[in-house]
Amino acid sequence: MKRDSTLSTIGLAMRAGKVVSGEFMTEGAVKSRKACLVIIARDVSDNTRKKFRNMCEFYKVPLCEYSTKDELGHSLGKEFRASLAVTDKGFAQTILKKMD
Repeated sequence: MKRDSTLSTIGLAMRAGKVVSGEFMTEGAVKSRKACLVIIARDVSDNTRKKFRNMCEFYKVPLCEYSTKDELGHSLGKEFRASLAVTDKGFAQTILKKMD
């Protein structure tokens, strides 16, 4: 499997302690205004997608959909993850550039 540079950058941010993952931790980071970027997997449920879209719109946090739950979790060194928040502006900008 070819290593995705975006997922590698997410993993690097995780090792640097600049990522929180899981629905409750991501929601907490957004509401406490610590999140600079929220990433949800493309295979999340419609309810989860709507919840994060509305929350990120309200708190003015960029939201993007990327990869699958399994691949996001694997990049973090965990099982599967439907959502994560990047809490560092530099990492968030780098990840957004790599997604384009």
